[in-house]
Amino acid sequence: MAGKKRTFASGDVATNRQASFRYHLIDKWECGMVLTGTEVKSLRDGKAQIKDGYAAVREGEVWLHNVHIPPYPPATTGNHEPERPRKLLLKRSEIEKLVGSTREKGLTLVPTRIYFSGPRAKVEVALGRGKDLHDKRVSIREREMKREMDRAIRGR
Repeated sequence: MAGKKRTFASGDVATNRQASFRYHLIDKWECGMVLTGTEVKSLRDGKAQIKDGYAAVREGEVWLHNVHIPPYPPATTGNHEPERPRKLLLKRSEIEKLVGSTREKGLTLVPTRIYFSGPRAKVEVALGRGKDLHDKRVSIREREMKREMDRAIRGR
């Protein structure tokens, strides 16, 4: 199974499958991203990694950090930095809600997926509260019970 490629939902470039395991996801927002041309081409190739990414509010703007979009190979001179901070596009009222929410202790903004909506690249950002080790064990137990039930149903 090591050679098997993961499949995403249609239009998805990258998903953060660890987000729901590491955090209790409270609310989600769809954001636009300010990208360069080579970043868009690299995303169209389906290459991005958002596992360690997070978003932060600075000076009234939301920025996406630690999201790796690899350089576009055919572009030799005008390529981009793979892990540069990227500005997210949200309405002012949404940014104000995020500022109030992220000031609460233990809440953070986590990117859950990057996808294309028409010609535009979007990122889904979720407000999450970190899980304790006990909560992670419960998640693992529930996932394994669901897997066993599915196997039993398929076996019949």
